[in-house]
Amino acid sequence: MEQEQSATGRLAGELVRFARLGVRAKGMLSFGDLGADFSALMLLFPLRHLGPMRVTDLAEVKRADPSTVSRQAAQLVKAGLVTREADPADGRVSRLAVTETGLAAVAELAEARNALIGRVMRDWPAERVDLFAGLFVEFNNSVEALLRSDSAVTPREIA
Repeated sequence: MEQEQSATGRLAGELVRFARLGVRAKGMLSFGDLGADFSALMLLFPLRHLGPMRVTDLAEVKRADPSTVSRQAAQLVKAGLVTREADPADGRVSRLAVTETGLAAVAELAEARNALIGRVMRDWPAERVDLFAGLFVEFNNSVEALLRSDSAVTPREIA
């Protein structure tokens, strides 16, 4: 049990470190001027995967304040990366939809992200990269399952 806690604590520390490094590493991503802030550009990914949606729904998906997402969405519209279209369920409300230009931007962002990760792992043997990717998928699936369960985790449960 002691070894499990040690490994869990070490992993928790490394995840915090990963998040900190990720914030710094995004500055290393190389892509052209897409006409919007990085945080606004990140809204393109759920819009591409989930399809057109209202700003309020997008804010919920991103777990962000709707007013912030609304300002970011305005940048994307101005840059021609998304359009506003009438919501078929309620014509008084608009949805955001990714344009062809927005899809190209998503591809460019993904390519830059993949290139950066490739540089990070270039000295890793292919089988280690594959193992790591599989374990990370498994970890994320477990996190998603916990989040869907909507149950709080207390320190006593972990011990």
